[in-house]
This record gives sequence, structure tokens and C-alpha cells, in this order.
Amino acid sequence: MRVAVLSSGGKDSAAAWWWARCQGWTIEALVTVVVQGDDSPMFQIPSTHVVERQAELADIPWISVPTPGDTPQDLDDLAEALQSLNIDGFVSGALRSDYQKSRLERMAESLGMISWTPLWHQDGYTHLREMVEHGFKIMLTGISADGLGEEWLGHILTLESVKELLNLSQRYRFNVEGEGGEYETLVLSGPHHDGVLEVTSTPHWDGVRGVMTIH
Repeated sequence: MRVAVLSSGGKDSAAAWWWARCQGWTIEALVTVVVQGDDSPMFQIPSTHVVERQAELADIPWISVPTPGDTPQDLDDLAEALQSLNIDGFVSGALRSDYQKSRLERMAESLGMISWTPLWHQDGYTHLREMVEHGFKIMLTGISADGLGEEWLGHILTLESVKELLNLSQRYRFNVEGEGGEYETLVLSGPHHDGVLEVTSTPHWDGVRGVMTIH
């Protein structure tokens, strides 16, 4: 199979990328939807420019897809980019959102491609723990949930902090894997590519939520 990986630079797309590599498939490109607005129900916004550096570490072409982020323009822009590639389909890190998965599948069908979502309905805690166990270095770059304070901003997950995240998610009733936008991530290293991203960043915290600006 020849595939593209839809990558935001975060943990779920990194896991999907690794899954595709484990299948022995040829990854033709990492494709990043770059939302130019302030919000998107489909795509991660913080730190997506860093995917270019991840692609360099893996020696894979990177395609940036700028979009205002509005529906249906976001997938129209993505479809146009995917049409230019010689691929059988694309792989994404959709974990629990029926909205994301169904829209991607409809787009794939219109393009005559296949949409693979290998993480679909995995247990969130197991997903996080196993990524850390397999050597993924996951940094929290955005925080927007009760129970997650400023100390989590820029934190790199360990087995101990994943367990703490589970406890907080149960206490404050948020998704431990961040599927509801409770937090965003950036993967600095892992088995899906060679080398480690060395980043500098500036935290911004308003007392309730925060984001890391990655330079």
C-alpha cells in the first residue's frame, strides 16, 4: 500500500504513522492541515508547523494544507492536496470522534481512496500508556480542562504522569486521551522516525488554560 499520513504532530497521528510503518506500507507524504482560524472541530491547531521537522527526521515529504478551518472548506482543501498524490489511501489518528471519522471516510470515498483509522475506539489510558512504554516522547502543548493546571503545560508524559492523568480525568470527568480537546500534544521522538526534536518554547497561561508557542 502507498499511503499518506494525516499528521498534526501530536500523539494520535504519530501512533497512526507508526502503525502504517509496522504494516510495511510506503508512506508517500505527511499531510498537515494548517488551520488559519482560531478553532476547528476537525484538526489540531497548536504546533502543526513542527510536522515539517518530523518529516525531515523520517526523510518523508511534507505537505502543508492551509485552510480557514470552516466546514466544508477544510476537507475540500485537504481533498485537493490528496488528489495530487499517487496513493491508495490515507491513515489518520481518529480515536473516538464519529464526526471526524465519518467526514474522512466520505472524503475518501469521493476520491476513490481508503481511509484507515487504526486507533478507533482504543481505550484512552491504554493508548497513552503503551505509547510511553514504546518510547514515544509526548509533550503537552495545550491545556483546556478543569483539573489540569499550569504544571502540565510543556510536561513530557511518563508512566507515572499518565497514571496521574487517569486519576485526574476520573475526578474531573474529562477524556484521559484528550479526545474532547482537553489538551493537545507534540511528539518529540518515537519509533516512527529517527532522531529527537529539540524545541524551544514559550508558555502562555491565563489562569484557566494555556498553550505553548513552539519556536
